[in-house]
Amino acid sequence: MHRLWTKITNRIRYTLNTCFQPQMIYGYTSPNGVKLPNTRVSNTSVLENARYLELEDNVFIGHYNFIEASHHIRIREGCQITNYISILTHSSHQSIRLYGREYRNFSDLIGYVTGSVEIGAYSFVGPHCIIMPGTKIGKGSLVAAYSYVSGEFTDFSVIAGNPARVVGDTRVSDAVMLQKYPELKEYYTAWAKGGTV
Repeated sequence: MHRLWTKITNRIRYTLNTCFQPQMIYGYTSPNGVKLPNTRVSNTSVLENARYLELEDNVFIGHYNFIEASHHIRIREGCQITNYISILTHSSHQSIRLYGREYRNFSDLIGYVTGSVEIGAYSFVGPHCIIMPGTKIGKGSLVAAYSYVSGEFTDFSVIAGNPARVVGDTRVSDAVMLQKYPELKEYYTAWAKGGTV
């Protein structure tokens, strides 16, 4: 009896550890059936309204993110969305104060912000960022940790702050790395020189 109990206890412990531990799921399949074999999404990230979330391949979405896609989100090839990030396509941050207790009684709210979000190819979003509705981040960009991002940002932007603004150009540091490692130039050029990937 003791051996059976130990076996059951070990099985329960294993199940709890594997079910509730953050894990990366390799090979994402979108709600419309598109298979992305090289895209990884954490089991702890919430993808709300996923039918309006357009992911391309080689995307990484880390742990504990909230991605709310009701007004469409497009995350282009090779992007890395790290951890504890909110990407939003609607926000009541203004309207809730304007309406107070009457907020729930109206459907067309003044101050209620909506808009799609696009994150360009091979961009990197650091931990604890908020990306607001209507934001477009160009390809090859880097968003620094803890940034509050709203608006449009050109390709290869280094974006930082609250509110976030362009503070640099990723091609500067890329050029240093490519000079040090010239064998990578071919890979970099394949996506960076062409149109939007």
